[in-house]
Amino acid sequence: MSTIKNLERLRQLHLLIDQETTGAPLELAHRLHISERLVYHLIEQLRDYNAPVKYDRSRKTYYYYDDFEFQVNISVSIVSHNEATKIFGGHTFKACRKHPLLQGTNNI
Repeated sequence: MSTIKNLERLRQLHLLIDQETTGAPLELAHRLHISERLVYHLIEQLRDYNAPVKYDRSRKTYYYYDDFEFQVNISVSIVSHNEATKIFGGHTFKACRKHPLLQGTNNI
């Protein structure tokens, strides 16, 4: 999974948890267009960032039991061959245009 896609999913999940409107895990999976297994994986990733996430079965939603903020800022720039030569003092690199990180600037 690309890093940017994963971070965007974490951002979306965070917003839903913060609003306490995730729904049950299967419903959340449908909402985010991912598998239920990936929902659990993303929840674990948030917990790896020390997110205080719990699930309330009666309300059928994930929620934060303590304050937590999750911000994602990404900036990607394309450098042409001439610019790379100037920046790297004569060394160049070959950019793979199919790679999502090299397709433009993306602020999440």
